[in-house]
Amino acid sequence: MSKRIAADPATTPTDLEGSTGIGSVFVSNYPAYSFWNTEDLADFHEVIGAAPRPDVPLGQYIHIPFCRKRCKFCYFRVYTDKNADQVSQYSDALVRENELYAQKAAIAGRPLKYVYFGGGTPSYISVKQLEDLAARLQRVIPWDEADEVAFECEPGTLSQPKVEAIRGIGVTRLSLGVESFNDRILELNGRAHVSKEIHRVLPWLRQAGFPGINIDLIAGMVGETWATWRDTVQQAIDVDADMVTVYQMELPFNTRFSKQLFDGELEAPPADWETKREWHAYAFEQLAEAGYHGSSAYTMVKNPDTDFVYRSALWEGADMMALGVSSFGHMSGVHVQNSPQWDVYLDMLAQDELPLTRAFATTPEQRLVREVILQLKLGKIRPSYFDDKFGADIVEQFAGPLTTLKEQGMLEIEDDLIRLTREGLLRVDSLLPEFYSPEFQHARYT
Repeated sequence: MSKRIAADPATTPTDLEGSTGIGSVFVSNYPAYSFWNTEDLADFHEVIGAAPRPDVPLGQYIHIPFCRKRCKFCYFRVYTDKNADQVSQYSDALVRENELYAQKAAIAGRPLKYVYFGGGTPSYISVKQLEDLAARLQRVIPWDEADEVAFECEPGTLSQPKVEAIRGIGVTRLSLGVESFNDRILELNGRAHVSKEIHRVLPWLRQAGFPGINIDLIAGMVGETWATWRDTVQQAIDVDADMVTVYQMELPFNTRFSKQLFDGELEAPPADWETKREWHAYAFEQLAEAGYHGSSAYTMVKNPDTDFVYRSALWEGADMMALGVSSFGHMSGVHVQNSPQWDVYLDMLAQDELPLTRAFATTPEQRLVREVILQLKLGKIRPSYFDDKFGADIVEQFAGPLTTLKEQGMLEIEDDLIRLTREGLLRVDSLLPEFYSPEFQHARYT
């Protein structure tokens, strides 16, 4: 199997042990993106031209692909070399894409349940650019009645006027990409910000009155030690954010670190999987002692009733209209991705064409599997939900993987509840391929 198509852990039933190798681990969709194709684009065009499925909510993802620097572990489509005119050109394209979607039968007149500004770095653009973009998008499809408007930020891109502008466009959940509070670790991993910028912006965020403030941490970055991790966790607790999300460091194929590792040039590797799980567990234990509650395999929340609308809707099969270069969407059972090429994306919209590049039309069975694996990341699922929605007995249908994982001590089954154990929760992404159909296992993830 060549390097280009080598299987990822995200599609291979395996117990991750030892050093962190090259390949995607985090599972965000099913089937894997590598199975998406150009032939199924016809299916996507068909479903957006037809009435939507009844009672299915609609969300919108807006990709802002600009960054001050490209992190050495980043695998997203981002640009660090675009000037103000190019940012303006891109904003015009987002607006035109939104207009084209608004004309489609599957979209026209539907309210937005959630909006998610992702990146890249949405907070990279200026106050004027942000306010102009938001106003133009909302003139076509408003989000003032959405249950959630989420927005990702990099601390060093924020000023107090920009924070106020972000709140002013209706953002209800702001996610701050902290990753670490240690300046040396931030530098080693290519982050653009430093710790003093984190502490500088926190008072602005509180004053702006966001209903929810989340901070992201990454366990196992290059240079991390037990001492630095303990300090980062304590500082995260001291920040007193509404939510804290902890990811485990991975090295998908297209990162700078992965290239260095493949070429034998990575001087200090990320922590091994056992250590990352220990650090992840430590963070959750300390957050629990500080009064936080588990919300998923990655997130702790101060208010146990907190709902991540974007996450819940996406993991329960909601439709999502995706705007922006390389962005991923989903409509009436068909996955779709926009072109990852800047010029192609802009040129297609200039010709009033949706900038689509590949798609995957799912079967009812594949939609069932998708919801099972994604909702398992919450730490627990109820078979009755799947019986009501799909008419499926998942305990019987997935008896093989459920029995295997139960014998391994990764989950428990009792009455109407399948619950991951502590060990299962810490390695949930590596457990999910057990539930894949055989034809979607042992493949490149992206």
